[in-house]
Amino acid sequence: MSFLQTYLIRMAVFLAVVLVAAVFIAPQLQDAFLANLWLNGLILLILLIGIVYSFVQVLGLRGEIHWLETLRRESRGGLVFPGTLSQESPPKLLGPMMTMIGDRAGRLSLSTMSMRTLLDTIHARIDESHEISRYVIGLLIFLGLLGTFWGLLDTVNAVGETIGGLSGGSGDAVALFEELKGGLQAPLAGMGTAFSSSLFGLAGSLVLGFLELSSAQAHNRFLNELEEWLSSVTKLGSGSSYSGEGEQPVSAYVHALLEKTADSLEQLQRTVARGIDKATKGHIRNLDLRLERLSSDMAHGRDSAVEELRGEIRLLTRTLAAMAEES
Repeated sequence: MSFLQTYLIRMAVFLAVVLVAAVFIAPQLQDAFLANLWLNGLILLILLIGIVYSFVQVLGLRGEIHWLETLRRESRGGLVFPGTLSQESPPKLLGPMMTMIGDRAGRLSLSTMSMRTLLDTIHARIDESHEISRYVIGLLIFLGLLGTFWGLLDTVNAVGETIGGLSGGSGDAVALFEELKGGLQAPLAGMGTAFSSSLFGLAGSLVLGFLELSSAQAHNRFLNELEEWLSSVTKLGSGSSYSGEGEQPVSAYVHALLEKTADSLEQLQRTVARGIDKATKGHIRNLDLRLERLSSDMAHGRDSAVEELRGEIRLLTRTLAAMAEES
């Protein structure tokens, strides 16, 4: 699973492009940021937290991948000491899988229903981990709209106060113009708050949306490769078992009991295969030959006994016929 580095590089390149674009328009961004220092600063702080969280989400897959690779090596008999998997820290996403397999890493085998249940549980955990990122994206949009309405409200109030404060009876046009120009400073400041907060909120949601998309694609790629590997260790079977001529469904208890019996037989086979040496194989071969010879001798003796019995029956039949003729 070497795909993780690809998504990390893509996210880093995207952030680099955004930073280069921000450097080119730095004077305009500075003026917009100073229009409302506290609100825009809050938006940028939340954006920074969302960026860090997106990278943490993708980097967190390293532990999941390492644990899964260890499980794959143990399941195919790799050079991993027994108990190594259980000694490692339990993964967050693959926690249900660790609980399900228990100590069966070396002989992992799942049913179709178990695999589907496991994948659904992991998918639900992945969706839950992405809820925070989605909330942060919505929060940035909300703060941008909040700044917009806040600025528009300040603009309307300032315009009203400016118009109400004009003294039209003085007759001095220059003084009236200067008074009007001074009164428009507050509405312009409100418009600056409205547009700057919208700019930072929507731009932040756009940046964080791309990072969330990349993070979701990385998780989906991980889930797809996990499903492909689990398919190789899954026993094919129908969703409901049937038994007998009437095709009656077998209960879940019987189905689980059959799976447990199959696992026990498989474990017994592995144990017997590990305990048989060359001498034992030789004894089993000699025993097989002796049983075959004994079976051949028994068959030959049975044929001789049947032939002898047939001769006695013929002799008895002839004797009875001769006695009948004499009488």
